[in-house]
Amino acid sequence: MKFAVIDIGSNSVRLLLWADGSALYKKKSTTRLGEGLSLTGSLSQAAMQRSAEAVCRFAEEGRAAGARVLAFATAAVRRASNGAEFVARVLDTCGVRVDVLSGEREAEAGLAGALRGEDGAVIDIGGASTEVIVQRGGKAVFAVSADIGAVRLKDVCGEDKAKLQNYIREKLSAFDGAPCAREPVAIGGTATSLSAVFYGVQPYDPAKIDGSRLTRAEVAGLAEKLLAMPQEERLTLRGMDAQRADILGGGALLFSMLLEKLGVCGARVSESDNLEGYLFLAQRGGVEGCVF
Repeated sequence: MKFAVIDIGSNSVRLLLWADGSALYKKKSTTRLGEGLSLTGSLSQAAMQRSAEAVCRFAEEGRAAGARVLAFATAAVRRASNGAEFVARVLDTCGVRVDVLSGEREAEAGLAGALRGEDGAVIDIGGASTEVIVQRGGKAVFAVSADIGAVRLKDVCGEDKAKLQNYIREKLSAFDGAPCAREPVAIGGTATSLSAVFYGVQPYDPAKIDGSRLTRAEVAGLAEKLLAMPQEERLTLRGMDAQRADILGGGALLFSMLLEKLGVCGARVSESDNLEGYLFLAQRGGVEGCVF
């Protein structure tokens, strides 16, 4: 059976087309659904329209391929005062029922995608939230979601390094006592984009990013470098995603400070994330899909 899984995030809408036990391809559309959310508490009409249109395009692509469509949303939609309005807009526009994940279920999906049932730790830095999940003996022993991410950092702090550091340090207190593994797996656009820049992967090649490693010192160095650069200079870096260049410096600082908080020397980057994880959970039953 074919599946088209759509992830509606704070920075981008992503599509996974899956058939016969493997991914055929992934796509993304950067729509910045969570832009300004930290300041207003609500999703803007323009951001909702951009994101709904992207969901509908991906849903039609999936249906044309004969796939069952599954869609889920994360921090931006669950935290926005008008998140239900966005969900209703998508349903009315293209008949896709959006499953809005709690922080705990988002963490569970990330764990399932990155570790596939194995023990270990996962860190997921998104646009509006960050999750840390640790699994031991086949059970999650720690799963916490904090309301901090790369888009939120830009909204609240801009690119003021001192302000970023203070804000990040305050939010990372949510992860006090996390029993992290020696080398966690890092998922999400911040981790994969930093790996692409560090290793100069251009054009972007998932096979080269998956399994790559970044040390805490390397991530901290990237944060220092990116925050010191004007936007125009960042865009010239080999491997830079032009649609993430304005938020990657703050995301890198968050990543490095999180690694320090967890007391680990680095992380392994994974291309498999909550898209694959949500599908895995869906196949076990109990998630929302689309209207048929």
